[in-house]
Amino acid sequence: MAWSTSTEASGVVGNLASGTMKSDPSRYTAIDDFILRSANGYNRPEVRELLVKTYGDQGITGFLTLTGATKNAGSSDQVEYFEERRRHKKVTVTGTGATGASGLVTIAMTATDFIQANDIVMNTATGKRFIVNSVNSASTGATLYALNGIITTAPAVNDSYAVIGNLYPQGSDQPTKFIEPGVDRRVNPFAIVKERFEVNGSQATNIGYINIGNGDYRWFMYGEMEARKRFMDKREMTLLFSERVGNTDTISNIPGSEGYFSAVESRGNIYGGSFATMQDIDDIIIELDKQGAPSEYAMYLNRAFDLAIDDLLAFGVATQVTAGLPGQFGAFNNSPDMAIQLGFKSFTRGGYTFHKHSWKLLNDPTLLAGGVYAGAMIPLSFVPDAKTGMLSPALEMNYKAANGYSRELEHWVTGGGVLGYTNNGDAGTDVATFHYRSECNLITRAANQHVVLKTA
Repeated sequence: MAWSTSTEASGVVGNLASGTMKSDPSRYTAIDDFILRSANGYNRPEVRELLVKTYGDQGITGFLTLTGATKNAGSSDQVEYFEERRRHKKVTVTGTGATGASGLVTIAMTATDFIQANDIVMNTATGKRFIVNSVNSASTGATLYALNGIITTAPAVNDSYAVIGNLYPQGSDQPTKFIEPGVDRRVNPFAIVKERFEVNGSQATNIGYINIGNGDYRWFMYGEMEARKRFMDKREMTLLFSERVGNTDTISNIPGSEGYFSAVESRGNIYGGSFATMQDIDDIIIELDKQGAPSEYAMYLNRAFDLAIDDLLAFGVATQVTAGLPGQFGAFNNSPDMAIQLGFKSFTRGGYTFHKHSWKLLNDPTLLAGGVYAGAMIPLSFVPDAKTGMLSPALEMNYKAANGYSRELEHWVTGGGVLGYTNNGDAGTDVATFHYRSECNLITRAANQHVVLKTA
């Protein structure tokens, strides 16, 4: 006789088909018919426990570490530092008077406080040399005599003159003026970066299918790790791209902080080439020479510029235009193996060693890929000057700290009993809150020796 299962109780998921008396053994209903009936959900799910890294390692930090940024503790709201100015200056013509047969010309110029009578000045474009007869104000400028011959063409507006020395007659007095060495005082406030993550008590106790590491299947732990890494990424990008506040409409009590790109864009070098030919590298080297740059640089590049330089190097090695792989790896203890392990490719050109590295930050489509920035060139920390041997850190990361308390990377948890945290003052809150905070800034020393690369 036929029979059927009883009506399902409330809350039961799925439904067993009605049973039937069978005379043919091949039609016997076995227990497998019930537990393997996928349409009704009786199969045991086969779930892979590993989380697939769809986009690979998404971390973008490392720029400051690999470029050798030093770390220092600070105990004020801002960091002050001083940078020397150039020892020599040029004066620029702003207006000219009539020329005379005696070789005399009167010009208006900038920086008249930098020259005095008997100085020798040279037109850097024509090579014509003059001796300064007298210096007045910036409006009337100075009167100059040509050292050799009459002046047939008056100095043009915007011509530059370098002070190359001086000439005094016998028995003359000492100069009446002296030049005070100039320094630039720079101030950079600290930036406060914060993040948080929350989990309620129910989710904190749930066990999932995915192994987030070390045999832990609690999904909220993955969320907390992602929040921490996102915080680290934001902190590094703040140090790289933040600016001083200059808008009166900006939120009050936030002074802003000068990031790396802001510093270089205001005081350093910006290159908009494409690395299509070796001349692009040479143009940068020529500018670095003008800035008294050290001989070793890290180049952090987006993928397009990275590949373009690879093409240049391949062409250079084939035609002996470049030195190819270098014999100098000063930043890596002179070990080419160490440079390779850290992901750098190195080459030399014109006495400079460049260690290039692909910059994930500029390749991530959810961040800066396809944007205006193509890379940066950083003089490596503590590179000695070839002549003086002086060591200077290119980048310095500072964080607030005093008496054993550090605000470099703070992390704490509050909760109303969740995960055992009962320190939020509200025992009725069924949430654990993870907090992250950092108070730091970045000092870019000698920004004139750095290069920001922008898309052409």
